[in-house]
Amino acid sequence: MSASPSILSVLSEDLLVHVYGFLDPPCRKTWRLISRDFFRVDSLTRTSIRVLRVEFLPLLLLKYPNLSSLDLSVCPKLDDDVVLRLAHDGAVSTSRLRSLNLSRATAIRARGLETLARICHALERVDVSHCFGFGDREAAALSAAAGLRDLRMDKCLSLSDVGLARIVLGCSKLNKVSLKWCMEISDLGIDLLCKKCKDLKSLDVSYLKITNDSIRSISLLPKLEVLDMVSCPLIDDAGLELLENASPSLQAIDVTRCDGVSFSSLISIVSGHPNIQHLRASHCVSEVSASVLQHIKALKHLKTICIDGARVSDSSLETLSSSCRSLTEVGMSRCVHVTDIGMMGLARYCLNLKTLNLACCGFVTDVAISAVAVSCRNLETLKLESCHKITEKGLQSLGSYSKLLQELDLTDCYGVNDRGLEYISNCSNLLRLKLGLCSHFSDKGLFHIGSKCFKLLELDLYRCTGFGDDGLAALPRGCKSLNRLIISYCSELTDTGVEQIRQLEHLSHLELRGLKKITGAGLSAIACGCKKLAYLDLKLCENIDDSGFWALAYFSRNLRQINLCNCSVSDTALCMLMSNLSRVQDVDLVHLSRVTVEGFEFALRACCNRLKKLKLLAPLRFLLSSELLETLHARGCRIRWD
Repeated sequence: MSASPSILSVLSEDLLVHVYGFLDPPCRKTWRLISRDFFRVDSLTRTSIRVLRVEFLPLLLLKYPNLSSLDLSVCPKLDDDVVLRLAHDGAVSTSRLRSLNLSRATAIRARGLETLARICHALERVDVSHCFGFGDREAAALSAAAGLRDLRMDKCLSLSDVGLARIVLGCSKLNKVSLKWCMEISDLGIDLLCKKCKDLKSLDVSYLKITNDSIRSISLLPKLEVLDMVSCPLIDDAGLELLENASPSLQAIDVTRCDGVSFSSLISIVSGHPNIQHLRASHCVSEVSASVLQHIKALKHLKTICIDGARVSDSSLETLSSSCRSLTEVGMSRCVHVTDIGMMGLARYCLNLKTLNLACCGFVTDVAISAVAVSCRNLETLKLESCHKITEKGLQSLGSYSKLLQELDLTDCYGVNDRGLEYISNCSNLLRLKLGLCSHFSDKGLFHIGSKCFKLLELDLYRCTGFGDDGLAALPRGCKSLNRLIISYCSELTDTGVEQIRQLEHLSHLELRGLKKITGAGLSAIACGCKKLAYLDLKLCENIDDSGFWALAYFSRNLRQINLCNCSVSDTALCMLMSNLSRVQDVDLVHLSRVTVEGFEFALRACCNRLKKLKLLAPLRFLLSSELLETLHARGCRIRWD
């Protein structure tokens, strides 16, 4: 190690940057710790950062002067005062920031947003999604960022047409806007947005109660490429037909769950936009008819088609796939008439297929899966939930031919057994595997996964009752990168198996719901080893005593969301948890029989300045002090009364 600095010192800064670029993130961290040269290179070249503790923000901005992207979405204590202090610190530069993520930053209000807009001169992208306090005053403050190009305001429930008007008048250069779930936005706001922001290329108005008048306004956008309007109940065929000869640049449209839309209006869109690439019309049409096919098969550049829930015959599917050979994503979940014949036709023609969703297609068998595996060698995502006729034979084909497979969903597939998992383990690039409700595999099957799936990041074993402690112990030996694990209601698991989870150092999401055999010893082991845990579900883990919760309070300082419903935590342990877990933002505290009203009061006061979501029993609404509830509300905490 002592020779390392002298060797690196002969390299120029350009060469150091070049070498540093080839290192994986874990290696970069190691080299930063042992080499001053790489530490300096990292400081100069890093362009994005995600801050977990707001008190370190000024120091980090000084350390990384060339940041262009800043993520503050997981800072529970971020508020206007922090932003004002940052602005008053002349040594801190934010002039290069182009992207700012404030999602769920509920304590940021108009004063803070106005300050950010003023000091971040180059700001082009802002995300304020799920900020329940973001209303018209906040929108007016943000409108000072005249250079904004990309603005995401999903589920800003207090935003109305007035606030949207202030934004579009101040930020006329916007080309990407998302208003999903902004329920106060009406046709008036959309009309003004379309008139003032002529450069819009992407617009999401999903779940809004807008009418055909909004579609008339949207149709006047000359550069629109992507239009998402999921679950817009007041839009019908007459509105959608307004797009037929409008928006010549349109490449993608999503009308999923728009009940008033039928394939007749989609035909008009397809006929008017022959170069469309992505068409999503799931759960809004009942059948893919011959007239529809005549128009869709003319889309030679079509890459995505999602028609989940529609009636699709084998002949229709073969006609579609033989004409649209550029398809890379096909969604046909709950298309109950899809059979092996249609799927074989799809596999024959769509050789570039990467994503296939066949969830709840009950007539699909191993024959179809084998055909897809053999022909579609670029397959990356395959969803087969509740396909009960899939057996180890189909999984054998996937293991033999689908070498690029990254995500496989086999939830509720009765035919999954140990031999099937042995075949699946040959998919060495697998990142996400869902086996929920599959009860016919044992410890042996999990041993195969743990032995070969070294890249696995997510594993879902929800209600898989066929394996026990030995099977769970096999996972940390090979799947060392696992960051998401679901073992809820796996009834055979005890502390012996759960304690092995401590070896998964990268684990951030863990669900242990309903594991009645684990105690404080098992939870203590997890808390000691899994320091990166951000989400933990302990609902119905009734035998965990305070020793486990004390360990959690001491070691799991990165926890941001925790479910303690029906746990036997005491007043003292709950208070310690809520005070020590300084990053916790979302807590479920229902049916805690050992916690008194005073315990709830003290615990919530210890964390009221950082909570964003809280679930409590309804009677506590009248037992907790009104001053505490008002404080929580003022800090932007959303309380759900059960």
